[in-house]
Amino acid sequence: MPPRTTPTERQKRLGAELRKMRMAAGVSADYAARLLGIDRTKISNIESGVRAITPERVRTLATNYACTDEDYIAALMAMASERARGWWERFRGSVPAGMLDIAELEWHAVRVRTSQIMHLPGLFQTESYARAIFDAVLPALPRLEVELHVAHRMQRQQVLERNNPLEYVGYMHEAALRMQFGGRKVLLEQLNHLLLMSERENVVLRALPYEAGGFPGAGHATLYAEGIVPQLDTVELDSAGGPRFEHAESQLARYRAHLDWMERAALDQGRSRDFIQAIAREL
Repeated sequence: MPPRTTPTERQKRLGAELRKMRMAAGVSADYAARLLGIDRTKISNIESGVRAITPERVRTLATNYACTDEDYIAALMAMASERARGWWERFRGSVPAGMLDIAELEWHAVRVRTSQIMHLPGLFQTESYARAIFDAVLPALPRLEVELHVAHRMQRQQVLERNNPLEYVGYMHEAALRMQFGGRKVLLEQLNHLLLMSERENVVLRALPYEAGGFPGAGHATLYAEGIVPQLDTVELDSAGGPRFEHAESQLARYRAHLDWMERAALDQGRSRDFIQAIAREL
C-alpha cells in the first residue's frame, strides 16, 4: 500500500495503538518488521499512520506481542479494514482537516460527552447560529468558506439521524445559552431547536447555571468520545490553533473527572429544559 501524505487523526490513532502494544511487549521495531517481512522504516510509517496495515497483519502483530484482549484486537482490526470514504471526505481541502477529524471521531464513537462554555454544541446548531459563529472569526473568512464551514457542520448532525444514532450527553454553561451569536432572533431559534432535540431518546442536554460557581476545565470546550473499547476513547479540546486530540490514559482520566463533575453540578434534564425555556422567554 502506498504511503499517505496526510493521515487522518483516526489513522494516526491506529498506528499509535500498535506502537503502544509493541512497547508494552518490550520488542523492537526490527523484530516487528521481521514478523511482517518488511523493512524497519515501514514499521515506523505504520506506527505514525503514514502507511496502512491490513487486519491480518494487525492480528499477527498482536499475537506476537502477546496481547490477549480479543475485543481490543478486534477493534484495531476493524480500524485497519476501513476503506470506505466517509461523508466528511467531500469537504477535504475546503475546510480545515481538524474539522474532518472531529466528524470522523463522532461517526465512530459509541457515546459522546461534551461540555460547552461559550458556544452551544455543534451537533445541535442551526444554520443561522453556526453562520454567526463563523462570521465572528478573525481574520474574517471569505463568504464561500463560511458557507462551506456551515454546510460541514450541518452534515455532522446526521450522526444523530442514522439507523444507530449516536448517544449524546452534553453539559452547557449558562454563558453559552445566553451568548447572542447572530442576535436575539437567531438565539431564540437556536434555543427552541435545542429544546426540540433534547426530547430525543439518544440525547441528554443539561444546563450548568452561573450559580454553580467555578468548575474544572473552564477555559475550553471538551468532547469525550467513547470508543468501541475503552482503550480507544479520545478527548478533543478546542483551541485557537484548531482541535487537539488526547488519548493518554492520564488525560482521559482527567477529562472523565471533569465531565463527572459537570454531571453532578448540572441541572437534571427536566430542570434544564425549564431553564432554557426561561432564557428563551427573556429574548
